[in-house]
Amino acid sequence: MNPAESYILNKPEPYKSILLQLQVVIEHTIKDIDLTYKWSLPCYWYKEHSGFCYLNQTKNYVDLVFWRSAYLDIHPQHLKPYGRKALKSLRYYKQEDIDEDVLIEILLEADGHKEKSFYKKKN
Repeated sequence: MNPAESYILNKPEPYKSILLQLQVVIEHTIKDIDLTYKWSLPCYWYKEHSGFCYLNQTKNYVDLVFWRSAYLDIHPQHLKPYGRKALKSLRYYKQEDIDEDVLIEILLEADGHKEKSFYKKKN
């Protein structure tokens, strides 16, 4: 078992179930990414070695954090910066909070920006 999978499986409930559901949806929706372990967190990276997203369980929630979030326009009511300058995330407190339709739409939009730089250039 790799460290990213261990991170997920060693979390207490309900966080383990949230993380597992997110893992399944991410891997089913986006085909050309690998689950790796960086910064002590499970991260999804494109095979070209650029970041897609990472999972983080802290306090009483799980964050699904997106790089290149400046380009994400769909569902802004769900994507929040939570004090971060360049990243936005979907935050889940319980498994029932996961709206798979919204999640898949955001994943597909994020995947559409994989060739872009981390920061959106201002005009």
